[in-house]
Amino acid sequence: MADTITSATAIARTVRIAPRKARLVIDLIRGRSVAEALAILQFTPRAGSPIITKVLKSAVANAEHNYDLEAQNLYVSDAFVNEGPTLKRFRPRAKGSASPINKRTSHITVTVSEKEE
Repeated sequence: MADTITSATAIARTVRIAPRKARLVIDLIRGRSVAEALAILQFTPRAGSPIITKVLKSAVANAEHNYDLEAQNLYVSDAFVNEGPTLKRFRPRAKGSASPINKRTSHITVTVSEKEE
């Protein structure tokens, strides 16, 4: 008995945005329809919006191409941001000292699923 696949995922790894900032945007679209999520992302003035838009569009394209799902029946079933590797840098300070700078990265995952009738 073959089950039909009703969801598709897209992952963006090592994106140069802090996870804390990306989570503020990803929380806005979780559980919404794809059309509504794209509209929200288009008008959200945050640095993570264009990145998350790209991942969401990729998940929709995966659903259409790989699993023959209809784009208008999809919603964001799962969306989360995990912490990626941190780039460690140093800033020169007074009297020959230095202070650390952590440039954080994110792994962004978006899953779209088909609405159940």
